[in-house]
Order: sequence, then C-alpha cells, then structure tokens
Amino acid sequence: MPNPLPDSIDAVAEGLQAQAYLPSRELATAAFLALRLARPLLLEGAPGTGKTAIAAALAAALQRPLIRLQCYEGLDLAAAAYEWNYARQMLEIRLAQAHERERTADELFARRFLIERPLLQALTTTPAPVLLIDELDRADAPFEAFLLEFLADFQISVPELGAIAAATPPLVVLTSNRSREIHDAVKRRCLYHWVEFPDAARELAIVRTRLPHIEQRLARQVVAFVQGLRALDLYKLPGLAETLDWSRALIELNAVSLDPATVQSTLGVLLKYQDDIVRMQGGEAARLLAELREHARA
Repeated sequence: MPNPLPDSIDAVAEGLQAQAYLPSRELATAAFLALRLARPLLLEGAPGTGKTAIAAALAAALQRPLIRLQCYEGLDLAAAAYEWNYARQMLEIRLAQAHERERTADELFARRFLIERPLLQALTTTPAPVLLIDELDRADAPFEAFLLEFLADFQISVPELGAIAAATPPLVVLTSNRSREIHDAVKRRCLYHWVEFPDAARELAIVRTRLPHIEQRLARQVVAFVQGLRALDLYKLPGLAETLDWSRALIELNAVSLDPATVQSTLGVLLKYQDDIVRMQGGEAARLLAELREHARA
C-alpha cells in the first residue's frame, strides 16, 4: 500500500531525507505543492544537481512505482505513449480467416492490442506512480505539443479508443538541463523550480549522508575544493553527482586528505572536459589546495 500524501513541507523533507536525499527548503516546498495540488513539477538546472534523483526518492518515500521516460532526439508517440501490436492484430486476422470469419476494425483496435509505453503506463498503473520525464530538453520541440493534454488533464487521446484518463493522477516530475528552452505552454501546466548547486553546508551533509564511512576531514576538503571550482570560469562546472563520484574514488584510493598528486591524478573523475582539466593542472588546483590549508589553519 502506498503511503498517504504528506501533510506538510517538513513531512516531505523528512521522507526524502529517509531516502538519503537532502532537499533545500524551496525544493521540498515545490514537491509538497506538486503532491497536494496534483500538478506536474518541472525542475531545471545544471546537470548533476539532483533533479533526476528526487523522482526516485519521492517514489520510495511514498511507496509508489517509479516509471521513467528518458527523452532523446527523435522520441515519438510510439516510444513515449503507446503503439498498436500489429503482429498480434495480423495473427488475429489470419486466425479469423482460417475459421472463415471476419474481424471488424472495432475488434482489431481493442484495448488488448494496445502496447503501453511510459506515459500510458503512468495513467493505468495502480497505485498512481511517480512518472519521471527525464531531460525533456533532449527531445525535439514538437514532442512537447503531445505532452500538453497529458500534463493538463492526465489523459491521452487514442483515435481508435478515445481518451484514456488516470483514475488517480500520477505525480509527474519533468527535468531539463536547459540545453534549449522548454515551451511556455508546457511550463504553464507545471509548477516550476530551478535546482541550484547546493551550498557548502548542505553539500557536506549530503556527502556524509550518502557516504557515511568517509573521513570527516576528507569530506570537508572535497566539498571546499568543489565549491572553489564552481567559482571558476570552467566550461562544465562539477555537480553534486561529480562530488559524490570523486569522494567514492578517493575512498577507494584510501585517501584521508587531499594532496596535489591525488588531485592531479583524479581530476578526470571530477571534470569532464579536457580544457578544464588542463586549466586545473596548470596551477589552479594547487592554488585551491593552498587556500584550503590556509582556511584550515585560520
């Protein structure tokens, strides 16, 4: 049985924290309102800030199924919502011919021949699931037009069957890395929240929660170093996901604190573009480490 809807912002935050997801107050508020108002929630922000992870955390906290639609260029109705099982329909026609019977269009386009994809699954799954429409900005802009009916009314119109609506609306979480602008018509149907990089205190708390065995000194240094990187003019700033990956890598290397050699050899875990790595190897990393030591002595 799913858990009842939380009755406060604090309850949402506590439920997420129980799943090792530490939201900001603003994000917990947006999630609470999306649940109480039965509205889709659109999350935008830089990659690696926890937009995708909140959908899984909400599903686990509410004890609901999680359905994921990963967007990509060329995504169409057949992959996102439904398609007809043409092979089974042809088999039905041949069986009817073998018994000298005819199949009408109504019989061939019955619900049992409909293959459900993530959007339609979200309307028919019981209990009402959490639907993650991930990286909507990767899909072609015309795909958003198809989403409008779904986001506004939680239903899909199938020409041969009519509208299929959800008995209980799913919780819909849409994410975008803002590689292109999402159309205003989609945004109007959603609650909106921009997911920022966490501040140092919250990022440290997240690292300690997700990696409870990390050395405390190392955790503080990692967070301070990453926070320093985000103040630089890099092509791709490291997100929370990279902070956690780097922390795991350092644990595997039995590191207890940051040193120049370890940082230089592991920059590829933290940074994903060669120009950024070269820049950091050119003295920026040593400067950040020196600042960390000065701050620790102060």
